[in-house]
Amino acid sequence: MAHSSNVFNQGLCAFLDQSPTPYHAVATMKSLLEAQGFKSLSERDSWGQLTAGRYYVTRNDASIIAFTLTGTELTETGINMVGAHTDSPCLKVKPKPEKVQQTLLQLGVEVYGGALLNPWFDRDLSMAGKVSVETEEGRIEQALINFECPVAVIPSLAIHLDREANQSRSVNPQQHLPPVLCQLEEGDTLDFRALLEKQCQQQYPDRHIGKVLDYEICLYDTQKASVTGLYGDFISSARLDNLLSCYVGLQSLLAAGDSRPALLVCNDHEEVGSQSSSGAQGNFLQSVLQRLSETPENYQRMIDRSMMISADNAHAIHPNYPDKHDAEHGPILNRGPVIKTNANQRYATSSETSAIFRQLCNQHDVPVQDFVVRTDMACGSTIGPITASNIGIRTLDIGVPTYAMHSIREMAGSRDAEWLHSALTAFYKITV
Repeated sequence: MAHSSNVFNQGLCAFLDQSPTPYHAVATMKSLLEAQGFKSLSERDSWGQLTAGRYYVTRNDASIIAFTLTGTELTETGINMVGAHTDSPCLKVKPKPEKVQQTLLQLGVEVYGGALLNPWFDRDLSMAGKVSVETEEGRIEQALINFECPVAVIPSLAIHLDREANQSRSVNPQQHLPPVLCQLEEGDTLDFRALLEKQCQQQYPDRHIGKVLDYEICLYDTQKASVTGLYGDFISSARLDNLLSCYVGLQSLLAAGDSRPALLVCNDHEEVGSQSSSGAQGNFLQSVLQRLSETPENYQRMIDRSMMISADNAHAIHPNYPDKHDAEHGPILNRGPVIKTNANQRYATSSETSAIFRQLCNQHDVPVQDFVVRTDMACGSTIGPITASNIGIRTLDIGVPTYAMHSIREMAGSRDAEWLHSALTAFYKITV
């Protein structure tokens, strides 16, 4: 595939920029789905027997399942599924965050997930997330906020004060990561919840928002996603892991049409182990599938005819660190999606699910690569093994090759997302 991905990548970059937190990612996905005729369902309502159509349901505003039904019996057709995750490593603001040091207002933060910390220094940071507010009528409501403009920075220590910085500087998250927001006069302070209330009122002038009772606020880099490289070979952005897979999965679901049942699930909390009500270890997906199948026997018959593709970025072989890879299994940017395999089931790929995907890619001229971690190194994991064990479904782990995974700014090939899109669109249409 030549450089024909410009339009697709423009949409991907726009999605990345609109989605600084899992809550914003789900809100953006809801808008895209509703524009294509998907109907919102609520877990607290009775669904009855759903007719043929397009549906979606969310949990905790940070996880989403979208699916299409054709009117055929799921026990006979199964349902092809793609899974990804909405969260990325970041810095989250603590409940009582205000600190004043040397006249500077700072915020206490926690590290969420396995973040690469050094790249967070000296960046133009903003804040976004979800707040729980008390309305003037006394109701508790949720609202999404995004400051958008740069409001914070974590300044580095000058090399003059740490001559060994390039050899041995380490980051103490408690001491070194509180960002600077503003300068205050002697004795002054600033109430963070009051700051959030003001932001809410600016963003929602028509809502009667009163007190902010609590919040989940993340810091993020304001630099926009972009196509980079001398010849446009790369995409550079925050949160490529794993919003790239969320966007590709969504676009593939839309492109596949309604020829057979299909489902996309994007879970929160993968980066911290998935053990939450909206994570892959929760019952969100299983609950939806049980409601669609209606009886335990129908559920198991449906699962046996179904397959899950877990889409989560893979480690591309790094030109400056090639020894970190098994030489025969080092994925290259712009050479297609990667099948991820691990003998100890850190990935859920089997020879059967791998064969199905290889054949599919061959039929649609999509190149395929392989990743196996070095035998002397530990292997990460995905929602794939969790879903396979919870649901009992055949599962494949794949992803596009990426550099700087878990950095504040990651890098992928500009052609790989569209290749993955072609493969997943075709997968949604086949009988497995």
